[in-house]
Amino acid sequence: MGLNVRHKIAEVGHRKDHIVRIAVPLCVVALLLTASPACAQDRPIAVVNATLLPIAKGGSPAAPIEHGVLVVQHGKVLVIGPAETSIPGDAVKIDATGKTVMPGIVDTHSHIGGVGGADGSATIQPSVRVMDSLNPFDSGFRRAQAGGITTMNVMPGSGHLLSGQTVYLKPKKADTIEQMAIRNKDGSIAGGIKMANGTNSMRAAPFSGTRGKSAAMVREQFVKAQEYRDKVARAKGDPDKLPPRDLGMEALVEAMEGKRIIHHHTHRADDIATVLRLQKEFGFRVVLHHVSEAWKVAREIADAQKVGGVLGCSVILVDSPGGKLEAAEASFETGGILNRAGVRVGFHTDDWITDSRLFLRSPALAVRAGMDREPALRAMTLSGAEMLDLGDRVGSLEIGKDADFIVLSGDPLSVYTKVEQTWIEGSKVFDRTNPGDALFATGGYGAGKDQQPYFCCFGNGWVWREAQ
Repeated sequence: MGLNVRHKIAEVGHRKDHIVRIAVPLCVVALLLTASPACAQDRPIAVVNATLLPIAKGGSPAAPIEHGVLVVQHGKVLVIGPAETSIPGDAVKIDATGKTVMPGIVDTHSHIGGVGGADGSATIQPSVRVMDSLNPFDSGFRRAQAGGITTMNVMPGSGHLLSGQTVYLKPKKADTIEQMAIRNKDGSIAGGIKMANGTNSMRAAPFSGTRGKSAAMVREQFVKAQEYRDKVARAKGDPDKLPPRDLGMEALVEAMEGKRIIHHHTHRADDIATVLRLQKEFGFRVVLHHVSEAWKVAREIADAQKVGGVLGCSVILVDSPGGKLEAAEASFETGGILNRAGVRVGFHTDDWITDSRLFLRSPALAVRAGMDREPALRAMTLSGAEMLDLGDRVGSLEIGKDADFIVLSGDPLSVYTKVEQTWIEGSKVFDRTNPGDALFATGGYGAGKDQQPYFCCFGNGWVWREAQ
């Protein structure tokens, strides 16, 4: 095997057209891209002969491009088109014959990375920032790469009415979460606020014991935030008139001003209606998460979306028995029902609830239950990006957008299809032919270990830094 690998590298190094076949990405693409990432960004990379699924073009579904061409450079999509599309002369070509290439998957709701949010001192804690608890070396990010996920919303849990601020990030090589985090145009770290209702937060004081008390406690906090906002406005920058700084109130004001999206865990139809009621009262923008009984109130959700308060529903499809009583009437048909009602639909893993490596099952299950194919694929990509205010940057293969894409062995909705490669901003972060990467795709002894064991019998010899 070693001699064969060296032979292939030498052969490609002398070929004039620089074609790199995906059949041997470990020995070829790794040499060209991993060994010298700066060079890879400077030199165009052209994926040719694949079936391209752009997902969107001009706001409408884009038809698949057979034998398509995708060129990326400096972390952005440079060119996309049919086989005859012009390719820069100095481009490194990757022959993806027989493969499917689509935008990287957007996970609107994940808990990987060592999430630790609010504590038991209160049920509403908007000053908590989940990024302060995340470990960029956590193996969960490797599993996300293996599942084709390139953008994610990492959130604290749902045991509080408000458990803290979320962070939008990309699971790429990094020494700090700041290096993973997606930035707003002003340079600040992008993220929303995690809220929840239903049974999770209905506990003994200081938590809420009933659904009515839950809503009342949320109202009280938003009223305080309104008062805080008004005091700051009246002070007009005068330090003697400004109220003492309150980080929690600042976060809630950002939500009411639309700068932060509320990501709201909610299951039952009556709980969904409560969220819609609170949204209308305080004007925040909200994504409804889980929505087990959204099929009962699809019209109401669609109406709220039309006036701009609701950005859509992030649905989870759990294909195993069990779970909580308030999700007893969850339906695989929810995605299709919401889509036909005009609601923007996304899917999420809630990892570990659904393993990030198996995320492509979600649109497949939705289609099997009646959802149309195109909106199901958009739900994994562009619709999810729009729910994070990132639709102009990720979620589709369009010129100028981030070069986040995945290479699949077949149709994305086939149970037999595997993620073969994952690329983030023009750099390959996952390659199934790499034994270290494959370990995270398939599991087994050593998968999920964040440090290299130092006992004699461990044969994988893998650590994050070496694999990247």
